[in-house]
Amino acid sequence: VLVAINPYEQLPIYEQDVIYAYSGQNMGDMDPHIFAVAEEAYKQMARDEKNQSIIVSGESGAGKTVSAKYAMRFFATVGGSASETNIEAKVLASSPIMEAIGNAKTTRNDNSSRFGKYIQIGFDKRYHIIGANMRTYLLEKSRVVFQAEDERNYHIFYQLCASSSLPEFKDLGLSKCWHIPVLWW
Repeated sequence: VLVAINPYEQLPIYEQDVIYAYSGQNMGDMDPHIFAVAEEAYKQMARDEKNQSIIVSGESGAGKTVSAKYAMRFFATVGGSASETNIEAKVLASSPIMEAIGNAKTTRNDNSSRFGKYIQIGFDKRYHIIGANMRTYLLEKSRVVFQAEDERNYHIFYQLCASSSLPEFKDLGLSKCWHIPVLWW
């Protein structure tokens, strides 16, 4: 279990050299860090040949989604990919799509994740990443029909409504987005 705490400033603790510093280390040999948790899960997966899970917890705005991305980057770096199609880059590149579908503007965060995620990363027998999929849990459906003052519901909803008059979106039936004000961030 990883508890995310947002320091509200950029810290140089997620660089490539830090990933390599934690790679191969035992839990507790170094300072607590997301890479220590990821390394422990990776080692146990390789040693025991059993699935592992990392639960990222924290209050709103703590950085749970960002922490998950750091863990994925750790696995992509130490696990690599067995194919020349660079699967780890594809897994990491899916993040903006994931955020557009499930993120919203709140009073505390312009790009706040409004849903729980279960991300499953697949590894081959040599522990190289071979793919990933994401399942969504606990989607805040109430944000589609209601949001507090100065908040906005899902980004993708606004993007689709703003694009509803484009010819390529005609078949999606978005002509009835009514008169929703589109706020760009």
